[in-house]
Amino acid sequence: MHRTRFPHYAWGLLLYNVGVIAWGAYVRATGSGAGCGNHWPTCDGQVFPRPRSAEMLVELSHRLSSGLVLLGVLALVAWAMRAYPAGHRVRRVALLALLFTLTEALLGAVLVKYGLVVGNQSAARAVAMSAHLLNTFALLAGLTLTAWYASGGAPIRLRGQGAIGWGLMLALVGVALLGVSGAVTALGDTLFPASSLQQALAQDISPTAHFLLRLRFFHPLIAVSVGVYVLLIAGLATYLRPGGRVRRTAHVVGALFVLQVALGFANMLLLAPVWMQLAHLVVADAVWIALLILTATALGDGVPRTHLGGASLAGSSAPSPHSGRGSPTWRDYVALTKPRVISLLLFTTLATMFIAEGGWPGGWLLLAVSVGGYLAAGSANAINMVIDRDIDGRMRRTAERPTVTARISSRRALLFALALEAGSLVLLTAGANLLTALLALAGLAYYVIIYTLMLKRRTWHNIVIGGAAGAFPPLVGWAAVTGQLSVLSWYLFAIIFVWTPVHFWALALLIKDDYADAGVPMLPVVLGERVTVAQIALYAVLTTIISVLPFAQGEVGWIYLCASVLLNGALLARSASLYRTPDRPRAASLFKYSMVYLALLFLMMAVDRASWIAPLGRG
Repeated sequence: MHRTRFPHYAWGLLLYNVGVIAWGAYVRATGSGAGCGNHWPTCDGQVFPRPRSAEMLVELSHRLSSGLVLLGVLALVAWAMRAYPAGHRVRRVALLALLFTLTEALLGAVLVKYGLVVGNQSAARAVAMSAHLLNTFALLAGLTLTAWYASGGAPIRLRGQGAIGWGLMLALVGVALLGVSGAVTALGDTLFPASSLQQALAQDISPTAHFLLRLRFFHPLIAVSVGVYVLLIAGLATYLRPGGRVRRTAHVVGALFVLQVALGFANMLLLAPVWMQLAHLVVADAVWIALLILTATALGDGVPRTHLGGASLAGSSAPSPHSGRGSPTWRDYVALTKPRVISLLLFTTLATMFIAEGGWPGGWLLLAVSVGGYLAAGSANAINMVIDRDIDGRMRRTAERPTVTARISSRRALLFALALEAGSLVLLTAGANLLTALLALAGLAYYVIIYTLMLKRRTWHNIVIGGAAGAFPPLVGWAAVTGQLSVLSWYLFAIIFVWTPVHFWALALLIKDDYADAGVPMLPVVLGERVTVAQIALYAVLTTIISVLPFAQGEVGWIYLCASVLLNGALLARSASLYRTPDRPRAASLFKYSMVYLALLFLMMAVDRASWIAPLGRG
């Protein structure tokens, strides 16, 4: 009886606590934090005061509702002690919930006693609110795990989980830090309200703005960055821990985070009305709770794991048909990044930097973007090798990859990939700007989630939709130089997007037997060579059209146009030749030329837009 009702009580207490948190945000947003003066725990020096203002009534109601949380958690602990034996995990997490309830009250007291409420604009208030937010998340974690374990959730086992364990822990840290930036942003919205979106943006970027406003500028970028990473980890969790509960929870996490980002942008556009701030906060709490449940589900003891080719993705080293070839070398780790694939992507990134600058963008910036871009692309390729380890082992072209031969375990490969991406984020943010780092991360997530996990094994449209991942490098390069994206940067994105099917399907014609053996539904395998060459011809025409649009818009001059006409003429001629005679030599010729085509197209645009030659090109 005690145990059957306890989970319902625990979940109910968790939901009530979310409501109390939302009401606390209402107190801050309405400036009611000093409704009881600087008295605590009494209100205006009295235990049972008679409310003399709306602010006092709001603050007093918040204190009473928070007091009920303390009583509820005390009851939770007492019930857990009675219903579960000594040392049981429900007892332990319930005691943690009590600890963080007490520290939550103490932090609230600090805010009141030191006057860090209402119109206080000090850094101390921002620090205290950040600590308050982190403690709130810890309290929600204690209540969530209490309810989870009481409902029969498996105990979390951190050891031996491999990269997914580290990835989920990092996601929790990221969401917690995002919560801190959100608390600071909400404080800025309260203290410095704007009458229009234009005024708000001007406040955020003004060099003389208050530090809370300058910090407010970064919150949307942090939110999108963390969101992309959370979606990436949730997608990997569904693959590495293939149980139905993990998949469902991951979908909930993804849906909630998308909703949270949408509410955040709406909050910005509507100038942060109180009701929108509360909705934003409640969904943020829901994201945190759902991510905790996903972590507990994926890392639970006895949760099934994906095994590819005989070696566990969590890091076991069971022998595979290709194993037993010694310990890994640095060359094996370099091979994980697919350097030959990255070379063209990196070239388009660097060329775009010259295009955006109209000349030399700076040596240090070029170095930072080169290394940071390589790390991001290498991380995506390493994750791809882990996920595709089974099909790589059935293809002659990829059978010697280090993840297939087991020279590098899946666990080490994923840890290596996460380390590369962490390095990329730090380097691109420090060396360029946060937008550049975010775009590189977005390209990684798109490649792993959309292409590798969702499309590659399901439809021949995989390369058409998933090919957008390879079109992110121009956006990265442009953002590194300008700190924003322009129409021309999106033209460059579109050029690579429509060029990719031409390039990749030419390769697919050469290795279609490999794809057939591996069961990958590439276009030549599913619909045959004739349809493939027709699609190649179609996308070659689209590439030609889109590549000349920058000239029509006045973004480039005659030098680029002449080069584009020559390059596109050769692309169309080779595509037509392959359409007439779809054989291997012509497919190989088109595949090789497509790489030269893209490199020269970007190079000539950089030459055309160079400051010393642009007047001639437009004259």
